[in-house]
Amino acid sequence: MVMCARMIPFKQRLRRAFVFIVLGFLLLCLVTIGVSVLGNLTLPSGPQTLDRLDPLDKARLSEALRLKRELGEVVWPGWAQTDIPVILWNRDYSFLSGLAAPPSDWTPVPGDTFEGEPYYWQKSLNPQNFAVRVGDRWAASMATKWETDLFLREQFQAMLPPLVKQIFPYRPLILPSEANISAVLHESFHVYQAQAASAHFQDAERVYQDSERYWAIDSSMRAAWQAEIDLLAKAVMVPTDEQAVELARQLLARRSQRRQEHQLDPALMDYERRLEWLEGLAKYVELVSWRQAARTSSYIPVEAMKDDPDFKRYTTFDGQWSQEIDQMKRQATRQGDTRFYYTGMVQAVLLDRLMPGWKSQIFQDGVWLEDLLEETVKSR
Repeated sequence: MVMCARMIPFKQRLRRAFVFIVLGFLLLCLVTIGVSVLGNLTLPSGPQTLDRLDPLDKARLSEALRLKRELGEVVWPGWAQTDIPVILWNRDYSFLSGLAAPPSDWTPVPGDTFEGEPYYWQKSLNPQNFAVRVGDRWAASMATKWETDLFLREQFQAMLPPLVKQIFPYRPLILPSEANISAVLHESFHVYQAQAASAHFQDAERVYQDSERYWAIDSSMRAAWQAEIDLLAKAVMVPTDEQAVELARQLLARRSQRRQEHQLDPALMDYERRLEWLEGLAKYVELVSWRQAARTSSYIPVEAMKDDPDFKRYTTFDGQWSQEIDQMKRQATRQGDTRFYYTGMVQAVLLDRLMPGWKSQIFQDGVWLEDLLEETVKSR
């Protein structure tokens, strides 16, 4: 006699359902692991040699230079036509372009050119992403995309247990080429800051001597910082100028209150202002350059970028912007000057909206981003 399904004991049916769920979960895990392992096996292998610029490195650098040249004046008046040498580096070698007669410790790369001109190399000795001195000139210094992708992967690997390290999906860690291109422009703008506003630039660099004192008290300010950051995030999203002004007013009031309650002396207040000027403005140029390329229909990237599988023709900007704002929201609990990249950048975006022409003032002595924001709030 065949027993109908309704007569099977409830516990037996529950046990059978549980077995199916577990098997399904295990199968899903195996499929996920398989896809992850397969994806890791097909990760880019990197340049064939590190002793010269890879063709894709050259294409990305050419694209950064074109973007600066063609759209840079819209991003920041005066920056586009400024002659700025660039260093691209990997962990073994650094490569200098855009400087006709560099110091003798830079030698021509044998048998190779960049945009028809010689470029130069030396062993990488403590390379960094910033503006660096090359003789009596400033140059923008930035890691190659491969070096950056590899660094991110190694950072994750260092945090993972051995077994997980083998199956963790690393492909999402590969950055879009736009991130590398705009990062070169970020460092290029630091050179512009050093050239066009040397007093400001020197003041901003000197604040690092107060880093230890600042971060020693930061943990007590985190809740207050979170409130400020949340206001900034809202201010760049609201639909009307009136709402943006009101949120900026609340931000400035909270900032003043935080500094008073935690007894920040003038040097520590300057620590915040100057880092927002130094890194916030460069972050602003980085993202606005990307946005400008995305929204300028007449802009055409260099032809060689068609061979770059990680280049999306700037179409992912909106997603990138959302990620950047989400990243800013997490900065209140994190130590390090990255916080000021974001708080300075968003103040600059707000000033674009509320105070057109603010860029003509921000390089003047004694003028910082929050000063201009306060000025525009008081005028409303």
